Amino acid sequence: METALKIAFATTDMETVNQHFGSAKSFAIYAVDMDDAQLLEAAQFGELQQDGNEDKLSVKIELLNGCAAVYCQAVGGSAINQLIAKNIQPVKVHEGGKIKDLIVDLQNEMKAGPSNWLAKAINQHKSPDPERFNQMEDEGWDE
Repeated sequence: METALKIAFATTDMETVNQHFGSAKSFAIYAVDMDDAQLLEAAQFGELQQDGNEDKLSVKIELLNGCAAVYCQAVGGSAINQLIAKNIQPVKVHEGGKIKDLIVDLQNEMKAGPSNWLAKAINQHKSPDPERFNQMEDEGWDE
């Protein structure tokens, strides 16, 4: 799954997205490509309140480093700004959204033509094409 994107889900039961980002007790992190999905990590946190305390966000955002998106029920403005700065797309999900269904939807979007954020994430996680310099030379590029 070398072209897979890391996707996080705010969850308490590892089956549904049922947490607000800032007070999430746990995240399920998956590697997702067009045809497959694998659970990479389940990260647990203590009991957290939606209290506006910004300090707890940095730990979560650091955990999500390398993720293309985080699916959650809600996310505050400050958290959105911090996530976007790390190239992590926050995705709001209705309560009870099933992780397996969200993964299938994401895979279908990958196949059908990704949205702007997904296309950007795919391009960021792609390895450079080793033939790119040959193609540039064929197009007439010169140092």
